[in-house]
Order: sequence, then structure tokens, then C-alpha cells
Amino acid sequence: MTRLRKLGAVTATAIAAAYGGAVVLHDPLISASDYGGNSRLEALRKKVHDPGAVVPAREAQQSVLAAASKSNPLDVLVIGGGATGSGAALDAVTRGLRVGLVEREDFAAGTSSRSTKLLHGGVRYLEKAVFNLDYGQFKLVLHALEERKQVIDNAPHLCHALPCMTPCFSWFEVVYYWMGLKMYDLVAGRQLLHISRYYSTEESVDLFPTLARKVNDRSLRGTVVYYDGQMNDARLNVGLACTAALAGAAVLNHAEVVSLLKDDDGKRIIGARIRDSLTGNEFDTYAKVIVNASGPFCDSIRKMANKNAQQMISPSSGVHIILPDYYSPEGMGLIVPKTKDGRVVFMLPWLGRTVAGTTDSNTSITFLPEPHEDEIQFILDAISGYLSVKVRRGDVLSAWSGIRPLALDPTAKNTESISRDHVVCEDYPGLVTITGGKWTTYRSMAEDAVNAAIKSGKLSPTSRCVTNNLRLVGGEGWERSSFTVLAQQYTRMKSTHSGKVVPGVMDSAAARHLSHAYGTLAERVAAIAQNESLGKRLAHGYPYLEAEVAYCARNEYCESAVDFIARRTRLAFLETDAAQKALPRVIEILAKEHKWNDAKQKEELEKATEFLRTFKSSRNAKFHDGKHS
Repeated sequence: MTRLRKLGAVTATAIAAAYGGAVVLHDPLISASDYGGNSRLEALRKKVHDPGAVVPAREAQQSVLAAASKSNPLDVLVIGGGATGSGAALDAVTRGLRVGLVEREDFAAGTSSRSTKLLHGGVRYLEKAVFNLDYGQFKLVLHALEERKQVIDNAPHLCHALPCMTPCFSWFEVVYYWMGLKMYDLVAGRQLLHISRYYSTEESVDLFPTLARKVNDRSLRGTVVYYDGQMNDARLNVGLACTAALAGAAVLNHAEVVSLLKDDDGKRIIGARIRDSLTGNEFDTYAKVIVNASGPFCDSIRKMANKNAQQMISPSSGVHIILPDYYSPEGMGLIVPKTKDGRVVFMLPWLGRTVAGTTDSNTSITFLPEPHEDEIQFILDAISGYLSVKVRRGDVLSAWSGIRPLALDPTAKNTESISRDHVVCEDYPGLVTITGGKWTTYRSMAEDAVNAAIKSGKLSPTSRCVTNNLRLVGGEGWERSSFTVLAQQYTRMKSTHSGKVVPGVMDSAAARHLSHAYGTLAERVAAIAQNESLGKRLAHGYPYLEAEVAYCARNEYCESAVDFIARRTRLAFLETDAAQKALPRVIEILAKEHKWNDAKQKEELEKATEFLRTFKSSRNAKFHDGKHS
């Protein structure tokens, strides 16, 4: 029960007393120094955050994987480059293990780039814990609060605190939510981002100008505001993979597992057959343990080991839409905890636009899930009742669907309920599966998976888990004011229509974007923009620069146009039409970096166009916010 260590004894005891039990408050987890490893942790930090550090080339990473043989295997091979898989690779390699990771598409290509963008502190679990006297739910709150704080601390450039407003239409709701959030503040303790508070109706409308004063003949009595975390999920995931690579893991995207390899007796998994999707070449790689972290697709990997494996995943579809920024103010989100049909609806500012959602419905597992029109309309209808502005389908700039891998433990005796927490199991020797859970707890999920892998393979790590104290690449030394260095010291060299190269302004919007997206590495991107005449914006009204395409191709394993518009930048998610218009220039720069011929460039355009068709924007949606001419 180590998760209780940062909680005040009074609160913990009060909850536990409902069960007639006692709470034992353990000492803090053993630190790296307990294995003589403070020096190791510092060495890791220097290695990852060395100003001159560059991730190994993709070809070198593939060579490492192909060289892993039966007689000299990797310690751990991770299948899946989402948040949990990339987190597991980082965890394992920083414990001193030999690690490989393969991902069929790209890092964060699946569920991990299609999240709500929130780092949840588990406030809804607290309500269940109190009213159902559920100590398990209470532990989930503690767990979520601790992990949320660590994610924000470890990637400060990609994560931040976001105030979230809940409207109250009766005085009972005001008291109910205010008391609940005050209890949440107390439980959070040192993990608290900011204290919650009540705002009057007038104050609320000042803070959230589009908030309706009356809903279904019920007058607004005020709002309560609490703080959660928000992130750039895909870039956080890419940061995990690149940090793992800098720490020594062989990570390879666009590499599909074709089959699993078994020992001579057929009793243990000892490796995998890999197909490089970019070249078509296949090779074998061997490992003492394989960690299956392929999210919604984990059952397909398990069935490679045992075709009769019991299904673990019950997939659920979550749809989100992007609206113009005027739907929500820049620094305040809106969360309605219970709509008339019992769902949670939110509107949050995100990267200069508004993200709204979400749905929760059964779905089939597919690699490119698409939102249905009725799901988009449900979100529009749900938020329209709480806003004073007209909500239009034509305002939808982008819409996407993600698959939540709700998991059932195949080894559990009771199969009545499907867990929203994570499940770790080894139902075939040598193959450890981790699935379920949520973005906020990816780090501890990865820790649990690596612990299980160490046990399964009888591995000998040189240290315990250190990822709770290791900032991701770009995060060490970053400050919110770091963007000013870019604005003051760099220009954006641009080509005029006549072909002449002239210096332009590294404006605050571009500088802020680079600083938040790349952290302390933003100066590398700015230098490319300045020195290689790649300073133009890729899309009108968005801060993304041509230099980012070149940088990501060289330093972040960006191998396709979709990799760039969807995950290295978030243009596809923010506005489908803008992403489509940016494609020719993105492909032109990638072609130069990767030496693509004309046929390959045409193929990339077709693939990216087909990908964007799955983002159901309004074809005629135009973005006009009065800020850009």
C-alpha cells in the first residue's frame, strides 16, 4: 500500500475505518541510492539531456534488434509503441536491462494520440469511494493523484494544470460539488495542483463568457472550479520513445510483429518475427521476455502464442471533436459531470482550439476508427444546452475516434466486471501482457509490466525503477519563459516569391509553440528555421514551421507524412482542411530528408489523404478567429 505514503494519516484512517480496517503508512519507496544508484540516475540524466545527444539512426536500431540471437537475446522486447509500451521500454532500459521495442505503425498511432488530453486526478473515483464505502476506489484516487503530478513534473513543457469549471443550477449542487472538491483538495495534499473554489454566476460568466445563464428553465447559481492536468498526448508519447532511445533502448516504429517464436519444446516465447513496413524486409529478434503492450490489439498478439487464448479486451469508442477557440476561453475548461443521460461532457481549450467530447459506446477493433455522424451530433447537442452561443456542425474543424482497451483479467475467477484499471498477466510463459488503465497512470503501468517481466525472465536489473525521477527529453531545465530566448535570438529565414531568402520575425506564437513542443531542444528547431531557409509556416493560422519537418525526420523517427501531421505536430487533429493543404510541402521536405522518389511522394500523399478522411470535419469549415489576416 505504498501509494498511501503521501497522504495524511487522518484522511486515510477515516476512509479505512468504514471497512473496520487499519491503514499502514509505509516509508517512501526505496530510491535509486539504495542500490548505490544515485550516481547511476545522474549518469542517465546526463546521457538523456546531453545538449549534443542525438537518437540513434533507425537503421542502427534495426541492426540491434536483428543482432539479438538465441544465444545472446535482449532482456525485454516490448510490442507496442503507445504510452504504456514506450513507458515500459524506458523503465526497463533505465534499470540497466537490454531492451527493444517494435511498433506496427508509429509511436502513439493508436489510442495514445486520441485521448481526452486530460491527466485525470481521479476526482470521480472519490465520489464512488465515499458513497459506496469503496476503499479500492479510494486507492485509485491516491494512485491517480500521485501519477498525475509525476507526469507533469517529468514533462513540464508538454503538460500543465488546467482549471475545470462545473456549472451548478441549484444551491444543493453548489454545496454538493463544493464539499466534494474540498475533500478532494484534502486528499490530494502535496499532489494538489491548485486549490478549488466557488464562483458566483457573474464571476463564472466573466471567466467563461459563452456559459449559459439558464439551462432547461434552471438558473445558474454559480460554478465550482478545480484543477486537473492537460497534455499534448502524442508528443508526450514520442518524447517517451525518444528518451528510451537516448537511454539505450532499440526502438523501431513501422515494424510489425508477424509471428512469435517459441523454444524447441514450444513451451515458452523466446522472440518474434518482425517485418519492417518501410522496406518489406523481415528478421527475427530474440528476448528473454516479451511485453505485450499493444493496447486494443493485445489479444491478436496473445493468440499468436495460443490461438485459444481467452479474449481480454472489451473495446469502447470515445469520440472527440475540435471547435474554434471562441467556444471556450483560453484558460478555462467546462465539465458537466452528469448530462440527462448520465454521461460526462466537457469542453476544454487545447492548442489554441476547443476540444469537446466524449462518447462511450461499444465498438469493433480497427486500426483507423472513424467517428459516426450521430456521435458527433450527440456531442454538439450535449454542449449546446450549456452555452449561450449557437453550436453548429459547420464549426467542427476535426473529429476523431479512439478505442479504449477496457480489460478483463483472463486469470480472474470473477468475470462479472470489466476493469478500467490496468491488468498485467502472463497466460503463456515468456509473454507478459499489460493492458487497460489510462494515460495518467502509464508510468506505474509500465513499472508493473517490467516488474512482471523481471520475474518471468529471472532478469537481473542493476537498479530499481527510476522513472518517477527522470524527466523526458526536452524537459530538464525548461522554464515557461524559455520561449523568450527563441523570440529574441532567432529569426525565421524565408524565401520570397521571387526566390530571395530574407529574415523574418520569430514571433511569440511560433516561439511559444516550439518551446512547448520541444522543450529545451526548441533551439535546434529554431536554428534549422534560421539557417536552412525553413522558417515559413506550414498552415495559415497555425504556428507549425517547415523546420519542424526536417527536425522530426532527423531526430524523432518521423518516417511518413502522417507521422508528422498527426503525431509530431497535431495539425490533423486540430483542423483537417489545414492539414490537407500542408501536405504537399510536408512531403517535399520529407522527400529531401529520406531521399524519396516521385512514386514514393505520390504514395505518401494518397496515404495521408486517406488518413485525413477518417477525421470527420465539415468540408466547408473555415477558421476565422479575427487574429489572422
